[in-house]
Amino acid sequence: MCSSPNWGQLPALAISNIFQCLNHQDRLRASTACWHWRSTIFQPRFFKRIQFNVAREQNRKNSFFLEKLAHIVSEVKIAFDSCNLYDVEQAAEILYKLSKSSRLLSISILPKYATLVTPGSFCSEDEWDYVLKLFVQPLMSLLSRKNPPLQALDLGGSEILSLHAPDFLHCISKPQCLERLVLASVKQDPGHYALQLIEPALFEKCSSLQVLSLDYDSMCEELLHTLHLLPLRQLIVHVHGINEEDHFGLSENAWTSFRNSNPQTELHLTLMCAYEAVDMLHSHIFRRSMPLTHLKVLFCEKMNREALNYLSEHYNATLRSLVWVDSMRIEQYRNIMELVMHTDMDPLVMMAWRCKNLQEIIIHGYLLDPINLVGVSRLRGRELQLLEVSGVHFTIPSVRNPYIAEISAQLGKKWCPLHEKTLPPALRFYPVANEVRDQYILKYIRKDIME
Repeated sequence: MCSSPNWGQLPALAISNIFQCLNHQDRLRASTACWHWRSTIFQPRFFKRIQFNVAREQNRKNSFFLEKLAHIVSEVKIAFDSCNLYDVEQAAEILYKLSKSSRLLSISILPKYATLVTPGSFCSEDEWDYVLKLFVQPLMSLLSRKNPPLQALDLGGSEILSLHAPDFLHCISKPQCLERLVLASVKQDPGHYALQLIEPALFEKCSSLQVLSLDYDSMCEELLHTLHLLPLRQLIVHVHGINEEDHFGLSENAWTSFRNSNPQTELHLTLMCAYEAVDMLHSHIFRRSMPLTHLKVLFCEKMNREALNYLSEHYNATLRSLVWVDSMRIEQYRNIMELVMHTDMDPLVMMAWRCKNLQEIIIHGYLLDPINLVGVSRLRGRELQLLEVSGVHFTIPSVRNPYIAEISAQLGKKWCPLHEKTLPPALRFYPVANEVRDQYILKYIRKDIME
């Protein structure tokens, strides 16, 4: 008489072969069969990446990850509340333990806010030493490791960590293996901040670098010339404050040379709380040869008509996404109505007509003309994958539904303006708290980064 098989005594190799035939969720379910099956699942081929979400209620889960997974995964993200001292120190402890991993290839530090809190009694020099010990040194340990070399570093927009960018670049053991480097920051005070100077020569050996993000302040023509040699797919630039005396802008010739050498590169330009730079966007920052594909203007409290016209005139072959976002207030409504009424043609309509690759328009904090929105939808049709607005000036409530129906028909999907109550707090209230604003910005800019 044949007895039934004891599945708990199958060889580990057989169980591994079974696991390979399953997707990740089914594999996890199968591993709950017994202790033997559970122990067999902890292999590098079954766990490529994990994310630590640091919080007191997540301590047990994070401890489990450190014990069972940290030494086998190749990609790790650490998300934490950077305004909570306990969470900051927990994140630093996780990072320290990960710095001993021999398999880690990619590390992302994802603070919830631009601020990184330190013990209250610290002076600025002590704060620098605190961050150096808890975050910078473990990251430098990973970057200086030769086998295997780190392939990706993401500082998550942290202002104080981005100031150490030159240190990180100096200590990379094998810069030719680096594929993704995210150094751009979100400033706690966009009007007053320390400048980060990066030697262009530090990028010369980064021959595999595909994704790079930098602050505009740290860019110069020599750096742009150095980037010619790299196989960049994506260059992300953050603009905050701007000083014409200290930063002369990047010339047309520099961008022409860059674009000729890197025809495949996407340029993502993001202005955040750049109250002065937004006025100079079309004159000081934009250059015709920029390979601009994505423009984000976040909380700059002004819409620049000349800049919008410049987009449709000079980036009609490259522009794919426009995001112009502010918190709602009456003054901004008045500004956009003046923009519509005192121009021969709405710049959004011109953009929809000329920019043949435009796929996304997101505008909040401004009141738009429904007739022009219909024009945008007719010109772009179903190629416009996302049209997101929250303020539309319907002079007569009864005409709202026909406009919405027409735009929906042109886009090929149900559409309507977002209701004020559904907007994130950062867009719904004015003035908005810095922490609320920064949290919105950080989440938004992380969507940009290619994996």
